[in-house]
Amino acid sequence: MTQRQYLITGATGKTGIHTIRHLLDDGHAVRAFVHQEDERSAALAKQGAEVVVGDLLEHDDVIRAMDGVTGAYLCYPVRPGFIQATAYFADAARRAGVEVVVDMSQISAREDSKSHAARDHWVAERVLDWSGVPTVHIRPTFFSEWFIFPWVRDQIVQDNAITLPYGEGRHAPIAAEDQARLIAAVLAKPAGHIGKTLPLCGPVELDQQQIADEIGEVLGRKIAYRPSTLEQYREHLQKYGLPDFMIQHFLAIAVDYQNGIFKGADDVIGEITGQAPQTVGAFVKAHRHVFER
Repeated sequence: MTQRQYLITGATGKTGIHTIRHLLDDGHAVRAFVHQEDERSAALAKQGAEVVVGDLLEHDDVIRAMDGVTGAYLCYPVRPGFIQATAYFADAARRAGVEVVVDMSQISAREDSKSHAARDHWVAERVLDWSGVPTVHIRPTFFSEWFIFPWVRDQIVQDNAITLPYGEGRHAPIAAEDQARLIAAVLAKPAGHIGKTLPLCGPVELDQQQIADEIGEVLGRKIAYRPSTLEQYREHLQKYGLPDFMIQHFLAIAVDYQNGIFKGADDVIGEITGQAPQTVGAFVKAHRHVFER
């Protein structure tokens, strides 16, 4: 196998760290793009990744990081600036002549989204398409890691409850590790995937009470789903000091969730990687310590 080099942004994030591990395990070279050197970047370097410090909103940083790579993974947090960052990324990718860019979008990305972040993702997809850079867009539903974010986890731990304004909506939670396996596979063998938009979901579509039941079965206690209103949710999120941009996104996609935008079950990850994504129960079992009181 010819060794190739891949640029992974969001390298210390939920999908980045697993994507890097898969690529290194398969014998590829990896350039990990990080904001700062810390214990997380040091761990990546110890695994064998080349760590590059930079900012996706600095054009020169992105050009430098992209130089000489075969393919790249673009992952941006829920904050302003993604369209600008994508334009810089697309330009750098064109200069480097990469074989593929895998773009982390989201299932709610569309031109009429009420979420500023989701609409930015839709526009960012178009920027990559217009650039002519060979691109694969991935659109995950809610990550399984959503359950361990403090504003969700704390209520599971303290109140034995999931309290979200999701109504009777459904989705199939998808773990970051399973997404990373697909990202690494598409980067290494992009043929047949270029130009596609891949929805990423877990194996089983569930409503919120069914999710609560799966979590409760693993933890050995009853977990209830108690739907909240959007205003109650806003007040809850504000207690955690989340930025206004992120809160606006969470409120808008809560309505999307109620309207079925997040539904679906896996027909992509299992086929491309040969391994089905993990269930909610399997994810909670692997992270059981996070939910202990």
